[in-house]
Amino acid sequence: MEDFNNLNSENVSEQTKSVDVFGFTFNRMTSDMKFLGMFYIIYGVLASLSIIGAIIGIPLLISGLRLRESANELNSYRGTNDAHYLRRGFELQGKFFNIQKIIILVGIVITVLYIIGIVLVQRELEFLLKTLWEKRDKFSQHFSPYIALI
Repeated sequence: MEDFNNLNSENVSEQTKSVDVFGFTFNRMTSDMKFLGMFYIIYGVLASLSIIGAIIGIPLLISGLRLRESANELNSYRGTNDAHYLRRGFELQGKFFNIQKIIILVGIVITVLYIIGIVLVQRELEFLLKTLWEKRDKFSQHFSPYIALI
């Protein structure tokens, strides 16, 4: 990986500072990062309105903040060409991705537990219905002579 310690505005020519395809892509990326960050913040706040939803909502809110901060740092780098901003932007973006990884893994675990729970409840319901059906048959056999009199 390239060392960003030696980056500064003196080493960059005016030609590379001009708006080109990379500059357009860079601006578009930071704009999208800000939008997604705001989306995660809003979604996290709405999810946090319930206690159970706060389990996912708070990490979403924090990750949205990290993504927006990362976009701001990268924009600062674009304007000043100071490597500190670039490094800080990548660090914040890395934190965003780490939080997202954790959210995904927790979501997978919760989904697997949910499926296991559904299977267990289904088995219990099948056993309960089978038991009730057998008791109905025993009841009707035992009381069928009396029911016929009615």
